[in-house]
Order: sequence, then C-alpha cells, then structure tokens
Amino acid sequence: MATAIIHHPIYEKHDTGPEHPEMPERYRVVMDSISNDKKLWASLKEITPVRAARGVVQAAHTKEHFNRVEGAFAAGFDRLDADTAISMASFEASLFAAGGACSAVDAVMGGEVENAFVAVRPPGHHATAERAMGFCLFNNVAVAARYAQNKYKEIERVAIIDWDVHHGNGTQGIFYSDPRVFFFSMHQYPWYPGTGSVGETGQGKGLGTTLNVPVKAFTSARDQVASFEGAVAEMSAKMSPDLIIISAGFDAHLSDPLGQLRLEDSDYVKMTETVIQWARDVCKGRVVSCLEGGYNLQTLGETVRSHVAALAG
Repeated sequence: MATAIIHHPIYEKHDTGPEHPEMPERYRVVMDSISNDKKLWASLKEITPVRAARGVVQAAHTKEHFNRVEGAFAAGFDRLDADTAISMASFEASLFAAGGACSAVDAVMGGEVENAFVAVRPPGHHATAERAMGFCLFNNVAVAARYAQNKYKEIERVAIIDWDVHHGNGTQGIFYSDPRVFFFSMHQYPWYPGTGSVGETGQGKGLGTTLNVPVKAFTSARDQVASFEGAVAEMSAKMSPDLIIISAGFDAHLSDPLGQLRLEDSDYVKMTETVIQWARDVCKGRVVSCLEGGYNLQTLGETVRSHVAALAG
C-alpha cells in the first residue's frame, strides 16, 4: 500500500520574521528534497489538506484558546508569546496544519494508503489545551487523535510517539488523564520547556499511559535508539493502539542548532521502521507522521526524505 504526502502552499506563508528558527524555508527544503527523489515521489499519493473546522480544533483546545488565537490576528499582533511569532497568513496556516493531520487520518482510515506524512507548519506539540507556545499555535497531533476517535468507531486507542528534541508538553497535558491515548516522548532533558521527567506518567484514569524517556545531552545515537526501541516495547506491552501518530521532530539530529543530541538520518530510519513494524502488528500499519521541529536547513530536507522513504518502504 502507498504512503501519502500531505502538503499545501499555505504552510510556507506562515511568516515568523527574520532569523526566527521556525522559518518558512523549512517547508521548502523538505518538499524539495522529497520531490527531487523522483522514484520516491512517484510512489507517494499527494493529498491536499482540508481546513480544520472550529469544532475539530476545539476537541483538543478550549474555546477560549481558539478565540484568543483568532483574535490575535484580528488585532494585528505579531506574537502569541515570546517564541511564537505570527503573520497575517498564520491563522489560516494553523487551521490547515491541524486539517492536514486530520486529512492524513482520513487517508489512512479510508484505506487509500497505509501511512502518511504531513509536511506541516506551524508545528504543534507545545500548544496546550489553553495556550500557544514554543512556535506552536494548535496541537496538530492532538487534534488528529481526537478527530480519529470522534469520527471512526474502530479507533478507540491512539498511541502518540514524540521524538522531537523538546518534550511534547502540550500533547502530554491534553491527554494526561485519558486512558485511551498513550503518549510517549523521548527528548533531551533538562531542556526546553522543562517538562518530561520520568515521574510524569499520567493521572487519574490516565495513570500509566504517559511514558517519558529523558535523554542527556550528547548521549550516543546508539544508546538513544536502544532507549527508543525499549520504550516502544514497553508501550506495546501496555496497549494495542488502533492508530499510531508520530510527532516527527528532527531537531535531535546531531547537526541541529536547537538541540544537543546525536541522531543521524540512519537512526531516524531505524526508529521509523520500529514504529511501522509495531503498527503492522497491531493496527493494519496505520501511521500518521506530522512534522514538528528540525532547524538546520542544510540537513533537514534529506533527514525528512529518509523518514518518508522508510514510511514508503
């Protein structure tokens, strides 16, 4: 079965201003690298995303948060917080970002493809239910998880795997008490945003469905990949998900300016293959991967291309 690529020119129009690391060029280098691999590109199914409706976004965010983000553009603000810059096209881009993740869910659930990659901007995993932060307006993977559960009766349990160098605090918070969503994050620690210790394991009915694997700066790639594979094995012992979503940040790459970890392209391929195998074992191969971080324009495109090639098999 095929792999889908979800992309839209609006993702490049989210303008964060000069010298901001989450720059529009990230989208362009990713798309250029994937499309320039003619064999890979020919194997992919291109999908144009839908714009996420208010109700779809509010399944993961409060009404107040949605209104605050929407109102910031109407008021002409250029930032939602110190890190999260916006432009006039950013609100539309954020709705198509969440919508892209949902379109990927539809493609996978409809049997059009086995898995999908969303070349999305802005990223989402720091956005909490109540606020934007860390370059993120709405939490794309959280919106997609709720969308899948609400739309498809066969989706009861979702696993979210976050391998960005930064902890996915927003995603964790949204599902911290939810036993139907297992959240796993492997990230540099201590590092921004300061969350993600091993003691954060969920609460209430969700106790035990959050797994954090904090990694020290300069940990070897071999040790980090081994920790990842061990964590996936631990997850698989606790849950058989109906859908797996990846918060695919590539800023744990050894060349990235915003992290101090040592992964290379081949390591991302190994981790991708581990997720694919788990998905094929438990949920018909259903994997939705959404771009999060990754800020070295000289290496990001090839790293993402390698990830998409691994998804495509």
